[in-house]
Amino acid sequence: MVVVPLLTHHLLFILCLCLIQLQSIISSKSIIPPPPSLRFDKNGKFKILQVADMHYGDGISTPCEDVLPDQFNGCSDLNTTHFLNRWMKAENPDFIVFTGDNIFGFDATDAAKSLNAAFASGIPWAVLGNHDQESTLSREGVMKHIVTMQHTLSQLNPSSPDTIDGFGNHNLEVGGVDGSSLQNKSILNLYFLDSGDYSTVRSIQGYGWIKTSQQFWFKQKSLELQRAYMNKPEAQKAPAPGLAYFHIPLPEYASFDASNFTGVKQEGISSASVNSGFFTTMVESGDVKAVFVGHDHVNDFCGELTGIHLCYAGGFGYHAYGKAVWDRRARVVLATLEKTEKGGWGDVKSIRTWKRLDDEHLTSIDAQVLWTKKSSLVKLVQEVPEIMHFLSAHCNMKQQSPLHCLFLGMQENGGAC
Repeated sequence: MVVVPLLTHHLLFILCLCLIQLQSIISSKSIIPPPPSLRFDKNGKFKILQVADMHYGDGISTPCEDVLPDQFNGCSDLNTTHFLNRWMKAENPDFIVFTGDNIFGFDATDAAKSLNAAFASGIPWAVLGNHDQESTLSREGVMKHIVTMQHTLSQLNPSSPDTIDGFGNHNLEVGGVDGSSLQNKSILNLYFLDSGDYSTVRSIQGYGWIKTSQQFWFKQKSLELQRAYMNKPEAQKAPAPGLAYFHIPLPEYASFDASNFTGVKQEGISSASVNSGFFTTMVESGDVKAVFVGHDHVNDFCGELTGIHLCYAGGFGYHAYGKAVWDRRARVVLATLEKTEKGGWGDVKSIRTWKRLDDEHLTSIDAQVLWTKKSSLVKLVQEVPEIMHFLSAHCNMKQQSPLHCLFLGMQENGGAC
């Protein structure tokens, strides 16, 4: 029998305590989320460009579709690239979202090469459409290639043990201004989902949809982000606003007519033939303020339903169907922060949108307010009947809600009331 001296027992005991404490420190640090890879700029703004349906083929050899006869000669994928470069220079965005059908698979003889060309400018991000996999790569192969590209923030799928349908489902967090009290908080949340291509259920025809597994992931992630935002440090009173991006429109897009949206509806809503309930899931989660899709190239409207704006971008690419007398276009989203009492930057105050046309002047059209934080001014307007009555009478002539009209008026006057 080996007798261990008492001093050795004490040393072993202390060593064990140290190891336990070290393990505790490592574990606690491992659950601290990394700082956001995106953040608001020093002016309290964050700008997103949405590109829908580039339909990129093989470059200069791929002809344009639906352009005027005098524009056809010499028109190719390079026109799409030129529009993207002009648009980026004019808007100077913080982030670009490519919402699917980035390449037109049947006409892209080398999918990887076409993807590289399509995303050659700026900061690529992509959500799969229903044509991306029709070339030399599978849907999974397309996304695996995208996540290796320079500047991309795309992810193949969430890093969780649960199986999830599709590829490219993930979220990105946008942090507060560097040096502000919210610099390590995600004050704007971006959700990206794969809406599929075509139905995989034999008895259901038509396009794909966002599946139950994806909705489960979304609900869990939304709840996780809301808890982090409303807990210490710098606990906030309400969830941070969220924006969702995918390719195929939800059936709820058919809820609008010309009286309750901004923009145009020139074709039917090509959603899945079944309703998977994702709109209801977003309403229940409570943080998503707007959804952005593509797929239907000559629709570019944006309307509000149950507190969520449902928006199209309008067709972007020249090797895609459109209208010869209707300019290609794309959508801009601008989130702006609120100034704190001490003069710093706080949380998100408003989210606005507009579109730019690929015309001579890159004309901006259809400015809208998608969401505003209910400030003390808005509360005052709501609580004083005389003000609301005046705004209603004045703004109804413009077919705008009173608060929308008030906000646009303030913007025109530099923020003054």
